[in-house]
Amino acid sequence: MDSMNEALIECVKALGGSKAVGPDLFPDLSPDAAQRKLLDCLNEDRPQQLNPAQAVLILRKAREIGCHIGMEFLADHLSYSRPVPIEPEDERAKLQREYIEAARAMAKLAERIEKSAPIVRAVA
Repeated sequence: MDSMNEALIECVKALGGSKAVGPDLFPDLSPDAAQRKLLDCLNEDRPQQLNPAQAVLILRKAREIGCHIGMEFLADHLSYSRPVPIEPEDERAKLQREYIEAARAMAKLAERIEKSAPIVRAVA
């Protein structure tokens, strides 16, 4: 791939084509007009271009179907190692483990605070 637009075109193809993706990007237009506008935005010879939020939407939808061409292009172009997608359940399990670890640490901290508190004796 030589450009981000080429990567986005491949993502759009994987998502079913411009007719399927256009209405998601331009919901205020008719499906045919949205398709034409998307094609214009992906044509580097045209002045109309996608804004960053629209490009991210295409990348997100492509990721949902297992197409990582766009992210791989960015990583390669910016000299990063290729990303490894995290499955939502994996992320959730990781967050749950972190939460449990944090709760245990808080319990230990509370125990240490209790043990270190001076004993107050009642004066008669």
